[in-house]
Amino acid sequence: MRRVLILALVALATVGGAAAALVTFELERRLDVGTVRLSVDPAREGALDLYVPLVDWGVRFPVVRLPARVNVDVRAVDRDALVELAEAGQLNAAQVREQARDALAAYLRLAILASALGGLAFGLLVAFAVRGGAGPPLRWTLTTAIATALVAGGALVAGLPPRSNIGSPQYYANGPEVPTALRALESLGASAQTLDDEIDEQLVGIARFVNAPAGRGALRSGLPHLTVASDLHNNVIALPALERAARGGLLLFAGDLTDRGSPVEQALVLRVARAGTRLVFVSGNHDSDVLERKLARTGAVVLTRSGRLRGNGTTDGRVIQRVAGLRIAGYDDPLKRLAIDEYRDNGANYTLTEQERFAAWLEPLRDRVDIVMVHAPGLARLARASLQATPPRRPLVLVVGHTHTPALQAAGTLTALNAGSVGGGGTGNLAEAGGNIGLARLTYTRQPSFQPRAADLVEIDPGDGHAQARRIRLDPEAQPQPSPP
Repeated sequence: MRRVLILALVALATVGGAAAALVTFELERRLDVGTVRLSVDPAREGALDLYVPLVDWGVRFPVVRLPARVNVDVRAVDRDALVELAEAGQLNAAQVREQARDALAAYLRLAILASALGGLAFGLLVAFAVRGGAGPPLRWTLTTAIATALVAGGALVAGLPPRSNIGSPQYYANGPEVPTALRALESLGASAQTLDDEIDEQLVGIARFVNAPAGRGALRSGLPHLTVASDLHNNVIALPALERAARGGLLLFAGDLTDRGSPVEQALVLRVARAGTRLVFVSGNHDSDVLERKLARTGAVVLTRSGRLRGNGTTDGRVIQRVAGLRIAGYDDPLKRLAIDEYRDNGANYTLTEQERFAAWLEPLRDRVDIVMVHAPGLARLARASLQATPPRRPLVLVVGHTHTPALQAAGTLTALNAGSVGGGGTGNLAEAGGNIGLARLTYTRQPSFQPRAADLVEIDPGDGHAQARRIRLDPEAQPQPSPP
C-alpha cells in the first residue's frame, strides 16, 4: 500500500506540474490587424474564447473536448488594417483568419510541449525526493512520472485543439456596454457551419464595429444615465452587483424589494437605499406599507399615486417629482401587504377596475412627465393601449417589473422598460431554477428636453459572475428611416 500511494503521489505531482505549466504558458502573436495574446485556463468548461477588451465583447465556441478554455485576447488593434478589412469583407478576412489559426496552432503545440515537460520535471523531482526506504524502487517512480507525462501530453494533443464543427456560439461581455454592431447570430445548423466560417464573421464584425458602429454615430461620451431594477425578493446576495451597476447615477427600483415586507426582511434590504446617488422606489405586491415608510425615512424618494411618501405615512400631494432633473411619477401597488393585516398575501391578479384606475391616474400626466414607474405591467395594460393608440407628444418611459423577464418595447415616443429580476427571482428561485440577476441602464439627454438615447439590458449569472448584455438605441436618429419613394 505504501508503494502504491507513493506512485500515486508521483503521478499526481506530474499532473499538477503539467497543469501549472499550462496555466502559466502565454504567448503574444502579431497579426496583420493587431496583436493577440494566447493562453489556456484548465478546469473550465471546454471552449475557445475570443475576447476583445477594447469593446468589452467576446464570443465563446464550445469546441474544446477537454475541460479547458483556450483564450484568444485581442491586445492591440491596427485601426487602418481593420478599416481595410471591413471594406474588403470576406476575401481579406480569410487571410487574417489563416494567420489567427496558424498562430493558435503554433501556440497549442508549444503549450502542450511546455505542459508535458513541466509535468515531467515536477514528477521526476518528486520521484527522486521519495526514493529509498520502504518505498518503490527509483526506476518505478521514474517510469510513473514519464508515463504520466506522456499520457497527459497525449490527452492534450487529443482534446485541447478546437474541433471544426460548432454548435451555437455565445456572445458575452463583462460590463453593461455591448457593441450592437456585432450582429446577433442567425439560426445555425450544428453540422452545417464550421469554425472557420464563423471566425470569418467575427473578424468582419469587429472590423465594422471599429470602422462604423452599426452604421451610425456612437453615443457621445458623458451622457447621464440611470439604473433600473426590480424584484430583489430579499436576495441580499445580489446587492453588491446592484450597487456596482448603480454607482454614480440614479437608481429606479420598480417594486418587490422584499418577499413579505416583514420587519426582518426590511432590516436586510434597506442597504439598497444607499445604492446610486439617489433611490426612487415604488412598491410591488411583495412589499409592505411599513417598508415604504422606512425607505422614506432613509431619504429615498418613495412614490405613490398621491405624491412622495413621508416617513410618517403622509404624502406631499405632488404626483410629479423632480429628481436629478427628471420629472418622475410613480404608482404604489394596490396589492402591497399591510402591517395591519399581518402582511397578508393579496395575490398578483390586477382587476379591470384597478387597471382603469391606473389609466385614469396616468392620463392627465401625458406630456408632463418623463418617467412613470409602476410594478406590474398587467396593471398598466389599459394605459399602455391608450398611449399606443394616441402616443404622447414628448418621450415617456414606463418602468415596470413583476414578470422577472427583461424586456424593452419602444414605439414612437413611448418606451416600456422591464429590467427583469435583480434578485434572480429570490434566493429560493436561485437554488431551484438558477435564475439570472437582471438589471438595466438607461442613457438619456436632458437638453433641450428629456430624450432616452439607449437602454442596456444586463443579465448576470450569480454562480460565476458571467454577464451578458444587449444595447437598444432609442434616439430618433438611430431609428430606421423610411426609404424615399
